[in-house]
Amino acid sequence: MFELDIRSRKPIYEQLVEKLKELIINDVLKGDEKLPSVRELAQQMTINPNTIQKAYRELESQGYIYSQKGKGSFVHPVEKSENKEELNKVREELKKLFAEAIYLGITTEEIQAMLREVEGGEPHD
Repeated sequence: MFELDIRSRKPIYEQLVEKLKELIINDVLKGDEKLPSVRELAQQMTINPNTIQKAYRELESQGYIYSQKGKGSFVHPVEKSENKEELNKVREELKKLFAEAIYLGITTEEIQAMLREVEGGEPHD
């Protein structure tokens, strides 16, 4: 499915959360798609099942996945701008990152090029 960096300072469950969010955001994992069970993924990645469970709980609390008792975990269908609180948090975080980027010398044009790249446009060097 993907690789995790066991030498990273970032906890394994956080890496797992980031990777799964990336797959969901980039539409690799589709809405209502079933995720591997905790046990399956733990075996696949040779990770403690508790770590997988913690990542799934975090993703669920952030609204990326949902669970159905006895059936498993599924990708939450996209509901744009449904969670105003989460949107505001992301906006504030982006403002901080933009301010830091500009302070460090990244130009507005470079930021716009990165945005186009994220939106699926052509990468820009």
